[in-house]
Amino acid sequence: MKFLKGYTKSEISWMMYDWANSAHSVIIVTILPIFFDTVAGYTADSVYSMSTWGYATSLAMAIVALSAPFVGVFGDILGMRKKLFAAFVVIGVVACAGMAFTPGMDFTSSTAAAGKVANTILVLYIISVIGFDASCVYYDAFLTDITTESRMDQVSTLGYGLGYIGGSTIPLVIFLVMNLLGVPTLTCLAVIFALTAVWWLVFSLPLIKNCEQTSGKPYEKGDVGRAIRGVGATIREIGQNKAMLVYILAYFFYIDGVHTIISMSTVYGTNLGLNSTDMLLALLLVQLLGLPFCLLYMRLSAKFGARTMVGVGICVYMFICVFGFFMRSIWQFWVLAILCATSQGGIQALSRSMFGKLIPDKNRSGEFFGFFDIFGKFSSIMGPTLVGVVSAGAAGAMLKAQGLTAATATAEQVNAINAASSPYGILSILLIMAVGGILYFVVLPKYLKK
Repeated sequence: MKFLKGYTKSEISWMMYDWANSAHSVIIVTILPIFFDTVAGYTADSVYSMSTWGYATSLAMAIVALSAPFVGVFGDILGMRKKLFAAFVVIGVVACAGMAFTPGMDFTSSTAAAGKVANTILVLYIISVIGFDASCVYYDAFLTDITTESRMDQVSTLGYGLGYIGGSTIPLVIFLVMNLLGVPTLTCLAVIFALTAVWWLVFSLPLIKNCEQTSGKPYEKGDVGRAIRGVGATIREIGQNKAMLVYILAYFFYIDGVHTIISMSTVYGTNLGLNSTDMLLALLLVQLLGLPFCLLYMRLSAKFGARTMVGVGICVYMFICVFGFFMRSIWQFWVLAILCATSQGGIQALSRSMFGKLIPDKNRSGEFFGFFDIFGKFSSIMGPTLVGVVSAGAAGAMLKAQGLTAATATAEQVNAINAASSPYGILSILLIMAVGGILYFVVLPKYLKK
């Protein structure tokens, strides 16, 4: 790959983890919700499948967010970052491997059986998300170890690009080819969940082998306790650094729109009655376009600055929220997919490198990225929860207006109500995106100039 020419071995090995973990992002975050929606359709609470998935996503993010600062602190002990990274990778991989058995479980015989399978899927999903996101705290912290500040934007952005062209694309193509060849859907799901686990593990090895922790301090007796007690001091330090504080608050809100749309897109399309194969083909297009648009963001950020290009991404996602509200057909889902592809990788990559540059003490990069992660994950609690609450509230109101309940509504009525209520959940994301936009465009510049 010619575009990797000029990058060091450690930089390329670091980028490969995006290639590795992107399999989780596309298969677990986009295909698993479709399977869960199918299983949930056999349960006694099928009307609220979208809100249930939203709540599960929020719970997973809450666990990660609350532990992120402490996870980051442990990673700042010299020699611990890689070990902890590997441990959480294994946790996520094992959960994905467990998902490979769920399509073979009986979920059609009764509502009780369906409920057990649905709960198993949710538990494994939550564990996989914990492994994924906790490992990313250490992965992000390695950015300050493996490259220079002047190269952070391009290394971070190209990492996302490799993720799109590799882990996000190849497993999805395999899944779609198996479907086209007539392999039973449940078999396809079992194989692809297993492949995700293997893919994630194998392509994590270059980072483990070639990236070394250069920041941090050697362990001394009592360091863990002092580090945990020092979390409060770091919070105060961030609060006193106005540029970092405002940026991380803006990030808290605007990245919510990105994460929520990623995690809820396929279950939203399913509730609208869109064909799952067509949706997956549209998502494949997102992955194929991901690398060129990441490279475009990288070049434009070199010309106009990372701050400008993150602002472009915020505007694109605000428009996506509005467009998603009016989406009713598959061609509109394709348009939505292309809009996401233009900015999905760029906004996340440049947000990460912008924060890396703001860190005052690179020896504490794990600790600071832990706080960066907590803001990103807490926003990921807010978005899916808001979508779940708004869509469930709208569905409940529509059931009541028709004199129905979740138990008395027919399958056709459930589908119609889901299709009518879900857009309100997607539109609600615009509220928090707008708050992030105001902080980013209006408040942040006042402090970055100082």
